[in-house]
Amino acid sequence: MTIGFPFRAARSTCVLCVAGLLTLMPAAAARAGRPDPGPPGGPRAAVQPSLLHRSGIQVRPLPGAPGVPEVSALSWVVADAGTGDVLAADDAHRRLPPASTLKTLFALTVLPVLPGGIRHEVGTEDLSGIGPGSSLVGVVEGQTYRVSDLWNGVFLNSGNDAVHVLASLTGGWGATAARMQAEARALGARDTHVRSPDGYDAPGQVSSAYDLAVFGRAGLRRADFARYCAKVDAMFPGRDGSSYGIMNTNRLLTGADGVEPYPGLIGVKNGYTSNAGNTLIAAARRGGRTLVVTVMNPQKGGGHAVYEEARSLLDWGFEAAGRVDPVGSLAPGDVRLGKGPQAVLAAPAAAKPAEDEPGWPETGAILGVAGLGAGVVALALRLRLVRDDGS
Repeated sequence: MTIGFPFRAARSTCVLCVAGLLTLMPAAAARAGRPDPGPPGGPRAAVQPSLLHRSGIQVRPLPGAPGVPEVSALSWVVADAGTGDVLAADDAHRRLPPASTLKTLFALTVLPVLPGGIRHEVGTEDLSGIGPGSSLVGVVEGQTYRVSDLWNGVFLNSGNDAVHVLASLTGGWGATAARMQAEARALGARDTHVRSPDGYDAPGQVSSAYDLAVFGRAGLRRADFARYCAKVDAMFPGRDGSSYGIMNTNRLLTGADGVEPYPGLIGVKNGYTSNAGNTLIAAARRGGRTLVVTVMNPQKGGGHAVYEEARSLLDWGFEAAGRVDPVGSLAPGDVRLGKGPQAVLAAPAAAKPAEDEPGWPETGAILGVAGLGAGVVALALRLRLVRDDGS
């Protein structure tokens, strides 16, 4: 059964709700998925200085530690997703184009304010501005989609069309980019500069292996994010009530195109553009431990090298666990390098965002203008909310 709302009532409700959402969202989104620093005053190992801002491979091996594998990526990170400890890295803060791995930050920013059961009829303006050559899931103007279907399109098919529609539902392209920038800063990801929320190449748009690992770890602490990024396949709505199958483009998860699936892999996101090359955030669980690995732009081995290099880094990380001291932390500011208690994954954690971090004042100003202006107008005029018995 579908329940509709009169336009005038819906418009008033949307204006009030969205104004509140867009005002509170940076803080709410910042709280969801923040790394858990452990209990105050709890036991800590001796703090060692972070090595993550140094160039080249950084590792602190203990006796019996395996050697770090040789990989050709321009930058990479291996980290424990539970504690946030970085086990090894190579140019972790090198700023590079992220391609569609930036969609993880998009999801962290937008998932908290768009319930999956919302339905939206796609208009012409929702699909405007999609870059040529973009990956698409097949969103059609004039058709109504559930938000949950659009998220499948984002995570599985890396659909830029789905990203554009979801962004239009939360204030528009520019406002979404500004909120993503604020979320990145709140997470302690200072290398990331957002210009295009879908990860499409844009002048000045960069991230780093460190920041991508932060996004992947934060995403795994949200049950909805973890569920979407681990899906192998799903059905996507087609025309006239039909549907068609879509498959996750992360070959390390699916085993497609001759890539051997990695045992215990639970996501997260791959990407490719001609400027960024191949990029990947991969997470896997083994023996009660979860690792997150990021690989940016391998220089050898072709299109599948990003998966094989991630595989070798995951293998090394599981073997090296307990045999290396951390070289840094995914916690904001690299402040906790000791071996604190393991954080719970797939569940939001809370922490107060640091409002004095670089980039916060300008993104806050943009949010105030773009979010409360474009967001209210877009949602008040175009969003139609309905409740469905199966949502």
